[in-house]
Amino acid sequence: IFVIADLIMVAQLLVSLGSRARTGTRSCLMSLTQVRAKSDVSTIPLEKMRNIGISAHIDSGKTTPTERILLYTGRVAQMHEVKGKYRAGATMDSMELERQRGITIQSAATYTMWGDMNINIIDTPGHVDFTIEVERALRVLDGAVLVLCAVGGVQSQTMTVDRQMKRYSVPALAFINKLDRMGANPERVLNQLRNKLKHNAAFIHLPIGTESNTKGIVDLIRERSIYFDGPAGDILRYDEIPADMRVQAAEARSELVEYLANADEEIGEMFLMEETPETEDIIKAVRRATVARRFTPVLVGTALKNKGVQPLLDAVVDYLPNPSEVNNYANKFGKNEDDEPEKLLMSSERSNKDPFVALAFKLEQGKFGQLTYLRVYQGCVNKGDSVFNTRTGKKTRLSRLVQMHADKMEDVSKVFSGDICAVFGVDCASGDSFVSDKDLKLAMESIHVPEAVLSMSIKPAEKKGEGNFAKAIARFTKEDPTYRVWFDNDSKETIASGMGELHLEIYAQRMEREYNCPVIMGKPTVAFREQLVKTCNFDFFHKKQSGGRGEYARVIGYMEPLEPHENTRLEFIDATTGTNVPKPFVPGIKKGYMDSCMKGQTAGQKVTGMRMVLQDGANHPVDSSEWAFYQASQSAFQDVCEDGVWQILEPVMSVEVNSPQEFTSAVFRLVNDRTGIVTGQTGREDWFTLEAEVPLNKMFGFSAELRSMTQGKGETVQKRSIHFS
Repeated sequence: IFVIADLIMVAQLLVSLGSRARTGTRSCLMSLTQVRAKSDVSTIPLEKMRNIGISAHIDSGKTTPTERILLYTGRVAQMHEVKGKYRAGATMDSMELERQRGITIQSAATYTMWGDMNINIIDTPGHVDFTIEVERALRVLDGAVLVLCAVGGVQSQTMTVDRQMKRYSVPALAFINKLDRMGANPERVLNQLRNKLKHNAAFIHLPIGTESNTKGIVDLIRERSIYFDGPAGDILRYDEIPADMRVQAAEARSELVEYLANADEEIGEMFLMEETPETEDIIKAVRRATVARRFTPVLVGTALKNKGVQPLLDAVVDYLPNPSEVNNYANKFGKNEDDEPEKLLMSSERSNKDPFVALAFKLEQGKFGQLTYLRVYQGCVNKGDSVFNTRTGKKTRLSRLVQMHADKMEDVSKVFSGDICAVFGVDCASGDSFVSDKDLKLAMESIHVPEAVLSMSIKPAEKKGEGNFAKAIARFTKEDPTYRVWFDNDSKETIASGMGELHLEIYAQRMEREYNCPVIMGKPTVAFREQLVKTCNFDFFHKKQSGGRGEYARVIGYMEPLEPHENTRLEFIDATTGTNVPKPFVPGIKKGYMDSCMKGQTAGQKVTGMRMVLQDGANHPVDSSEWAFYQASQSAFQDVCEDGVWQILEPVMSVEVNSPQEFTSAVFRLVNDRTGIVTGQTGREDWFTLEAEVPLNKMFGFSAELRSMTQGKGETVQKRSIHFS
């Protein structure tokens, strides 16, 4: 069997070499020696590695280019589409829900070879509800491909992804996809990239035709045209620039040099001296400026029509950094917890000279147990070695190391600095760091977790499903830090919070499919409050005699409302003098008052913003007890409920809205429609921040409506419940 397999690989290699001789392109399949070298990752130098992510707005086309990359690098044998026939779907969309909906829900990792380059790829979701998947992918990657639709251009989630790249200082290429769509306009997308995202960007490729006339691309740096022949576009044919595009290509190349001059000193000096840079000078300058995040090269293509993907792979190799070119720091903690941690630069050398340090950036429940994705930042670890979790201090043995290809696994014996791998049976949380020595006290910076924007009540549809419901909640909240579930003691409901309605809906469907536990979701019940309006006196005499020791207690005083800024508190004041109310019995009076406030008599809600002042009372030397005064206090509270004037309060939230200036009037109208009160407004560049106080009962669906009216660009933060009114 092995001999036959080797013969097949040799035949494929000969075909590939023949194709390369005809077209001058890189080999589309891994050579036999590369396949064998892959079993020992230590043979791959850092300069031959790239860790990249593919990110974009929803439906800009991220998964399709990834599928083409896997095809052209020989990782898959046949082409797959996002919405494939017969439920096949894309390789990277391995979840059944992803294939049914045609969207990416979870980020998927794979690795492949392009020539002699090892490329680790993470395909991320585009929907804003799954932004944590993009967040933790960019946290561990060295470079990224920002995909833009040639029609849609820079959209709302594009801005979010761009902010995430800036947060983690990830260099990026821009790939304008879908040139074959009606209305494709790459020049307009480039202008949006410059104006909306403030990128110093320029074309390094130009399209030869757009929409249905898309034929190929022009390589501005090497001054040639590239055509994609064959049924899958896998045969590259190089030619001269078309005659009708030579003027346009010359102008675009001059513009490229001009924008590069603003980002790179060497090209800048040539530009000032009016010298013409050579091809190699431009390639090196583009790489230096891209790695330093001072320049964004813009490529074009249409992945669905198999055009432009191979040059994108070449650009990833040529312009994005390898792990040794990115500085990664760990926090080194001292002996005292209060000491500020020291920043320690990680060594990228692929050897076991330095201590092992890795970050767990994603958890996933697989058929073999919990699967933990690790990015190795320093040193190496072998299969069977033991590592320590720096947060918990627990020691764990790594019984199995694998590299992922979507939902498939390939075992490896060891991993080194720069690798992305997965391990089984490790009890940890997303963002935990692992080290080889417990005394190191090193921890990588954790992942930024955005605040939840929508909450809904959730409960099992059937009583018998409570066990599976608890298992599902425990798993999903551990895997996804943005999905939170807790029990609200006020409304006696279980509340699920997430990044949007689709986010919560997906998890509800996964509970039904994976745990056979249908759930019911709805608007959460808002907990109102009751408050006394005017001061009310009380004088209650509790006496009970039914044989044996009796009960005797009298309490005298008044209850009054607190000031408006203190209407979330309850107070009790003992103003008694003398021995009419013995001090040992006062705690019973206070407890009776506090317990009574848990459920008011007007609407059955909690009582808040009230003070009880105990002025006097009476006791009996035999029949008085703490229990008797407890009951007297509760009865006095009931009298006040009957005689006093009460009002119902609703909780008010402090809300902060961030939105582009163009939607100012729409945001103000949204706040006013929900009976909110604007408390402040600030502006910066093209954005403004609005601060308001909005009743909690009116906040349901606020974020979804805000996204709708601001084209998905608006963001909201519910700071806290500040008061009741």
